[in-house]
This record gives sequence, C-alpha cells and structure tokens, in this order.
Amino acid sequence: MSSVMPQPETAPIVACTISRDVQNFDLLIEDMEQALGEAWGDLGFAEALAFFNQPEAEAMEFVALALDDADEDNLVLMGEIISHAKARDIKVILIAEDVTPASLHQLLRNGADEFVPYPLPEGELHLAIERLRAPAAQLPADTERTAQLKTGANKEGAVFVAHGVAGGTGSTTLAVNLAWELALLNPSESPNVCLLDFDLQFGSASTFLDLPRREAVFEMLSDTEAMDDEIFGQSLLTFEEKLQVLTAPADMIPLDLITPEDISRVIDMARAHFDYVVIDMPSTLVQWTETVLSSAHLYFITLELDLRSAQNTLRFKRALQSEELPIEKLRYVLNRAPKFTDLGGKARVKRLSESLDIAIEVQLPEGGKPITQSADHGLPLASSAAKNPLRREIAKLAASIHELSEDQSQAA
Repeated sequence: MSSVMPQPETAPIVACTISRDVQNFDLLIEDMEQALGEAWGDLGFAEALAFFNQPEAEAMEFVALALDDADEDNLVLMGEIISHAKARDIKVILIAEDVTPASLHQLLRNGADEFVPYPLPEGELHLAIERLRAPAAQLPADTERTAQLKTGANKEGAVFVAHGVAGGTGSTTLAVNLAWELALLNPSESPNVCLLDFDLQFGSASTFLDLPRREAVFEMLSDTEAMDDEIFGQSLLTFEEKLQVLTAPADMIPLDLITPEDISRVIDMARAHFDYVVIDMPSTLVQWTETVLSSAHLYFITLELDLRSAQNTLRFKRALQSEELPIEKLRYVLNRAPKFTDLGGKARVKRLSESLDIAIEVQLPEGGKPITQSADHGLPLASSAAKNPLRREIAKLAASIHELSEDQSQAA
C-alpha cells in the first residue's frame, strides 16, 4: 500500500514588487527576501493591473512599486497602479531612483503610502513595512503633530527670507536648514522657530522634512480674516518637537489667489508666536513679494556663478529699485561657490559682484550628492550629513543671526 507524503504548504503571497525589470533593483530583492522570505512575488507594470482583479490579490498587504528615471514617461500608468491598489486596500511603498521631485510628488498625491529612495538605506524597507503594519492608532496622526500656540503671545520674532533668482539655486535647502539650525541653537525654548513655505505651487519644504501636506493650510489661507491662534496652530506641523512648519498647500493654487493682506496676517501671526520666522519664497515675483520684503529683517537672494543667475539678479534688483523698495535688506548668497584654492573661480566671483554692483556676503560650498539624498530622505543636513561643508556654512550663518539677535535684545 503506497503512502502519499503530505506536501508542505507554500507560504501565502502577502506582497509583491512591481517594476519594469526587478533585476534593476537587486538591493530591493535582497531586502524583500530578508523581510518576507518566500512570501512575495514580482509583477511587471501591465501584469499588475490584471492581478489586482484576481482573487489572489485579496491576501496582499502591500506592493513595492519600483521605478527609475526611465519610467517617468509612464507616470499615468504608475498612477493607475497605485489607484487600483488603494481600491483593494493594498498599501503602496514607492521605491524610486533618480526620479524628479515633481514626479515623486505626483505619485505620492495619487496615494502612495511610503517613499524609500533607491539605493535602499540600511533597514529602511523593513521600517517602512513596520509602519504600514502598525495599527492605525499607533501611526503619528497629523493632529498629534499640530502646534499648540499660546493665545495672545507677542514675541515680535525676526523674519528671514530665502528667494532663488532661478530654479536650483538652493533657496529651499537654505531656508529649511537655516530654520533647523536656528531651532538647534536654543533647545531650552524650542520650538521657537517657524518655517513658512510660501512657494504655493511647487514648495517642497514638506518633502525636505518628510511632512504631509494638509488641507488645513489652504483653508487657513483662504480666510485669513477669521484666522486666530488656534486656526494658525492647526495649520502648522511640528518637526521633531523643535520646528514648526507651514507647508505649501496640498494642491497647486494660483499665486495671485493670496492677497498681500493675507500674507501680512500670516507673517504677523508667526512673528507673534516665534523668535525666528524663516520664509521660503517662489522664484517668481508676485503681488505680495513687497509685503514679505517689507516684513523681512534680512532677505537672502540665492544665485549661482552662471549667466542666467547674473541676468535674473540684475532684473530682480532693477524691478525692486523701480518700485523704490528697500533693497538694503537684500543679502546675496552664492550657492556652489568655488573652493578656497580655486583662484580662477574667486576671480569670477569678484567680476560677478562688480558687474552687478552687489556684495556677495555669503558663499555656500558645493555639498555634493549628500544634499540631494538628505532632501529625498526628509532630513535636515544636521541629521543626515552633519560634517558636510554646506551644512557647516549654514550653521555658521544661523549662529551669526542668533548672536546678532541676542545682542539687539540686550541692547533694547
């Protein structure tokens, strides 16, 4: 009499990767095997849409959607994959390599739950899976990170603005990291720093600090006349208990939808509750640029050592002069400045300042790839690349601002 050996039950598939070719993401394969053993599979983009309609999809916990710069032409398909997954209550982890921030923002807006850059940082995929599996009550809700502001406060905080004359000149990097460095200087009274992202269309301060964009921001900006301490506090998010952040609205809105009076009320409210208010501006001149400039103690203009920056700086300066605005508040910041030993570069900086009739008072060195990685990971440079030369220069700038403010307070 023959006997039949019982076959071992195969582990149910609880996750899968979705990519053009998973072999392009060998580190993802290793991390998936380490986290799930054999309880995961792999699908192509077209296969994924068909799979979500199969009964097997009901057991799925999450999918890891992996893409690189070659996949950016298929963002519509990626969005459909995310939408179909969310419709089946399947979580989505976005794994991206060399993908532009605009594309990442679009996919996150489509409903992706987690974002992990590729190459994968050590243990980051495992942490992302744990966050997905955590009970909803244990997840950090927006309300838990909402600022609680004291009613009737009146600190008259100092306002510092970062404005790039061209895209990619580092204004957001400066604003985010300057605000964080100021918050670190006086930990006994933190949070005493507020970061306002006034780049209402493409603001990325939330991305740089891994904070969600909230509908409360647009609601507050839409009716600033009714804004009080509580409404303003509910619009802010706390980053690591030290920094309060007003992110850009969740959806892209016209820059002229907000009036100078709206901006003035928001700045006044922020100054009343914080010692330092750092503002990240859009590169475009808008009707409320004058309002921000008038409120600012220092207005940092970021530029680079190239022709487009030189031309835009000259046009920016002429536009302000024609309106008789206080250009003495402007401080020019040269991003990716030449090294100390680069004599040719130093000579070009001198010629640039002389031709534009400006004084370049701050020179920020090239920080390299760690700067981009820090932004993608949602961490300030002090946390991800503390010894980076760019971080050191921004820390020096924050220290000088703090020292000047202390001296003025004592003199007053």
